[in-house]
Amino acid sequence: MKTLGRRQVLAAGGVAAAGLATSARAADDVLAKAKAAGELKIGTETEFAPFDFIENGKAVGFNYDLLAEVSKEMGVKFTFVALPWESVIPGLDAGKFDMVSGPATITKARSARYSFTLPVGDATCALLKKAGDKSITKPADIAGKAVGSGKATAQLEQLKKYGAKLPKAVSVREYPDFSGAYADLAAGRIAAVANSMTNIAVVAGARSDTFEVVKPPFGDKSYFGFFVRKEPASESLIKAINAAILKIKKDGRMAKIQQTWFKTTMELPDSVPEPTV
Repeated sequence: MKTLGRRQVLAAGGVAAAGLATSARAADDVLAKAKAAGELKIGTETEFAPFDFIENGKAVGFNYDLLAEVSKEMGVKFTFVALPWESVIPGLDAGKFDMVSGPATITKARSARYSFTLPVGDATCALLKKAGDKSITKPADIAGKAVGSGKATAQLEQLKKYGAKLPKAVSVREYPDFSGAYADLAAGRIAAVANSMTNIAVVAGARSDTFEVVKPPFGDKSYFGFFVRKEPASESLIKAINAAILKIKKDGRMAKIQQTWFKTTMELPDSVPEPTV
């Protein structure tokens, strides 16, 4: 019987350890777990039209149509868990689901903690006002006025940053969801709402007798994306989702879904851009 030398024993032990580590990583792999379980759980909110909202008692929107196509490409069923937005990211951190489809603005702070998919929408921040309000003709005209935005959103932070630069302080109102902010704007309780140009353009288009977009946008160029925990176990998931999104863009399905929900199409980067906000 041949006796192994010390180097051979150590090498054999190293190979075994590496094998165990690889097996452990495979066991923790989020995509592999989802395929084994038959579903991938996705956290979202349902108060962010046209991306995700309730219509006739059913959750609908751009997110659902796009992710239905992504699900087909990946061969995994997607199950959605709806929560108030301020609870969605903590839910991801706590492992209640494996991806967030908010979508969320790709920011520097979020990118440090989470891995984002390719952009799925333009998130550049702009203002919505009451139709016919001649006191606001440009973004700077909100100086000294009450303006609302969504709690725990990047749009809220951009509003605060922009408002701090104006001659008169902006009275910033935080809302659990944007539908409440729009209701207060329609009722005259606030002068404007800060949200992405994509969102407010759709709102203004649907209710042109009530709302109007203030141009140009006041925020830095930014994009929406879905995101997962930044960890080795989620790497295969984010790669699979990005590959699906690229295929859906190239074969024209993305443009059709955009046209359905945004009433226009938009060019989006084929890689995750460096955040500007």
